[in-house]
Amino acid sequence: MKRSTERILVTHAGSLARPDDLWEMLIAKNEGQPYDREAFSRRVRSAVAEVVRKQIECGIDIVNDGELGKSNFSRYTRERLSGFVERPLKPDHEPSMIFGRDVVDFPEYFNKGGRAVVGRHSRLFFCNEPLKYVGQAAVQADIENFKAALQGMKVEEAFLPAVAPGTMEHWMKNEYYPNDEAYLYAIADAMHEEYKAIVDAGFILQIDDPDLADAWQINSHMSVSQYRKFAELRIDALNHALRDIPPERVRFHMCWGSYHGPHKYDIPLRDIVDIILKVRAGGYSIEASNPCHEHEWRVWEDVKLPDGKVLIPGVAGHASDFIEHPELIADRLVRYAKLVGRENVIAGTDCGLGTRVGHPKIAWAKFEAMAEGARLATKQLWGR
Repeated sequence: MKRSTERILVTHAGSLARPDDLWEMLIAKNEGQPYDREAFSRRVRSAVAEVVRKQIECGIDIVNDGELGKSNFSRYTRERLSGFVERPLKPDHEPSMIFGRDVVDFPEYFNKGGRAVVGRHSRLFFCNEPLKYVGQAAVQADIENFKAALQGMKVEEAFLPAVAPGTMEHWMKNEYYPNDEAYLYAIADAMHEEYKAIVDAGFILQIDDPDLADAWQINSHMSVSQYRKFAELRIDALNHALRDIPPERVRFHMCWGSYHGPHKYDIPLRDIVDIILKVRAGGYSIEASNPCHEHEWRVWEDVKLPDGKVLIPGVAGHASDFIEHPELIADRLVRYAKLVGRENVIAGTDCGLGTRVGHPKIAWAKFEAMAEGARLATKQLWGR
C-alpha cells in the first residue's frame, strides 16, 4: 500500500455515479426484467474506463472502478453467494432500521414524505442452505474491466471494494446456521475467494463495513459493552476471511451509515476505535468530515496509529452538497498529519459519493477540492 512519503495522496471511498443508461440496465437486471447481457457488459466496461479517466482528471491518485457494475449491497451479495431465497416481508414484520435510535427522538423527520422507508426493504434475502461462493465470473469481470480501464493511465495505486461479512449479515437473514458466529464464519469462508481474487489480480482490496458502526443504531437495545462484543465477533469473522492475505494489500472502510439524517445517536469513534484497529489491514478509511464526526480527530491525540499503518480520514463528505473549500481540506489533513505523521495520512471521503450528493458534477468538484487541498497541505508539511 502506497504512503504519502513525498506528498499527501488522494483517494475516495468507492461508489461513484452510474451513467443513466447503465443505471437503467442495472434496474432491469435487478428486477429480473429482460435486458441485453452483451450490451450491459459492453456498457459497464466503457463506463469504468470513463470513470477511471475522470478520477485521474480530478486529481485522484488512488482510483477504483466506481463500483459501476454493482447496484447495492443486497443485490451484490446475492449475486456473489448462493444459499439464499428472496421473499417479501410479512405484514407483521418490523425490519431493522439503520436510524433505529434516532427515530425515537425524531419520528416526524423520518416519517415525513415517506422517509420511513429509508433503511427498509420490501423484500429480503434469507439463507436457507449452506453458503457457497458463486461470484467467480462476476469478480473476474470487475477485474478485467478495471485492468482495461487502467491501460495507459498513470495512477499511484488502484483498489476494488468488497463487502465485509458483518455488513452482509445485516442484509441477508440467517435461517440455516445454528448461531450468529457460525453464520458469520460461513460468509467469511465464502467471501475469502473474492477477497483473494482481488489481491491476486494486483489490486488493493477495500473492505466496506458500514454496519460496524451503524449496527449500533440497528441494535438499539444494546449497551456499549454488549455492542463491543457484537462488533468484535464480526471483526474476528472478517479477519478469518482475510487469512493469508497480506495486511498491506488491504484497506478497511467504515462509516456511520450513508443516509442523510440527524445521526444524533451514532456510537462515538472512541468507543470502537480499538476494534477497528484489530482489522488485518494496512489502512483505515474512517468517516471524519461531517458535523457529527469531525470533532473525532481528537481521538488520535490519545490513540496511537499502529506502526506501518495508514489513516485515510474523510476530508470531504456525502452528507451535504456544499463543496468543501480546499483550505478547509488542507486544515483537516494537516491536523491529522501532526497527530499520526504526514507519511501516514491519505486524503479520503466519508463515504462513496455516487448517489449521495445531488449531482455527479458535485462529486467531481469535491474530488477537485480534495486534490487542491492535498496540494496546500503538502506545501505546509513539506515546504513545497
